Amino acid sequence: MRLSLLVTLSLIPCLAAAQQPPMPPQPPPLHVQVDTAHHRVLITGGPYRVPVSPEMPGMMMDMAATPVQKFAFPVDGWLQGFRIDLFDAHGHALSHRLLHHLIVVNFSRRQFIYPALERLLGVAEESDTGDLRVPRTIGVPMRAGQGLGVYAMWHNDSGPEIPAAYWRLILYMANPSLRPRPIDVLPAYLDVNIQTNPVENRFNVPPGHFEIAYEFSPPLSGHLLVVTGHLHDCGTLVKLVDAASGKTLVQVNAKRDSLGHVLSIPRKLLAIRGEGLHLKAGHRYRLVGVFDNPTRDTSYGAMAEMVGLFAPDHYREWPALDPADLYYHRDLVALLANGATDSVIVGVGAGVPTPERRR
Repeated sequence: MRLSLLVTLSLIPCLAAAQQPPMPPQPPPLHVQVDTAHHRVLITGGPYRVPVSPEMPGMMMDMAATPVQKFAFPVDGWLQGFRIDLFDAHGHALSHRLLHHLIVVNFSRRQFIYPALERLLGVAEESDTGDLRVPRTIGVPMRAGQGLGVYAMWHNDSGPEIPAAYWRLILYMANPSLRPRPIDVLPAYLDVNIQTNPVENRFNVPPGHFEIAYEFSPPLSGHLLVVTGHLHDCGTLVKLVDAASGKTLVQVNAKRDSLGHVLSIPRKLLAIRGEGLHLKAGHRYRLVGVFDNPTRDTSYGAMAEMVGLFAPDHYREWPALDPADLYYHRDLVALLANGATDSVIVGVGAGVPTPERRR
C-alpha cells in the first residue's frame, strides 16, 4: 500500500542552473467536480500549451510556473489519498514526466515548522503514477470553503510540442459514515535551507562530499507517521537527527545513477509496530542533507527536504496563520507573484476530455 499524501518535488540536473522565461498567458479556470457516490473531488486544469523546453549545455530552462489557480474546497471531510492523470485534448494519456511539479497550497492553514502557508500535497516527474493512499484510520482534515490553490510547471525535454495538455487531480475522501472517525494528520515539511526566507531555499553544492543542516524546535508534540525526501541531483540522503544526542532518528536514501542523478527516493512508514516517531515540542532537532558531487563543477540550485505526515498530540493546538508575520507575507507574495485565476464548478465531463488509461 502506498501510504504518503506527499511526494517529493521535481529534480534539477546536477549541472543545471534554472532560468525563468517570460510568464505564460493566463490559463482557463479550474474545473472542480464533486463525486459524492465515490467520495471523490476532481480538479481539472487546462488546456495548457506545452512547448519543447529549450536546453543548453550546463543549464536547464523550464517553462515558468503556471499562475496560482485558486478554488474553494467544496466538502467537509478527511483527505485520504490522491492520484493525478495527464492527458491531451483527445483524452490520450500523457507521460507523467512532462509535469516538472504540481503543488497544492492551502491558504487557510499554516505549516508545521514554518509560519508559511501549508503545502497540502505535491507531485513531480519522478513520482509514482498510481493511487497514493493512507490507511482508513487517518486523514487530513478539510473543510468546505477552505481556500486552496494549485500551481504547476511543465518540462518537455523530448518533444514534440503539445498544443493542449490537461492534468486532473483526483482527491479521495473518507466515507462520511466511517466510525470511528479518522485521526487528524497534517503535512510535515522540513527544509535544510529555508530558514528565514521561504522564497529562496536553494543552495550550491561544490565538488565532492557536502552536507548542509538546519536546526528547529517543533511548536507542538506529536508523531511522524510516514516520511519521504526530496533531493536534487548529487543528493545522497536526508536525515532527521536528535540535536542533543546526535542520534539519527530517521533517514531516507536516494537511488542514484553513476553521474549523481537522483532516480527515486523511498517512503518510510514509521508506525508499522507502534505510534511512529515522537517529536517533542521545544526539543532541538537537526535536518541534514548529504550530497556527493562526482563532477569537477559546482552544482547550482540544489534542494534537500523531508516531507511526511504528522499526527499532533493535540490538533487544536496547531499554530494559526499570522498575517502580520514577515515570513508568511513573503511566502504569500511569492505565490501570487504570477497572478491568480479562479475556478468553476461543473458537472462531470463539461467539455473537458476524459483521459484514456494505459494498462
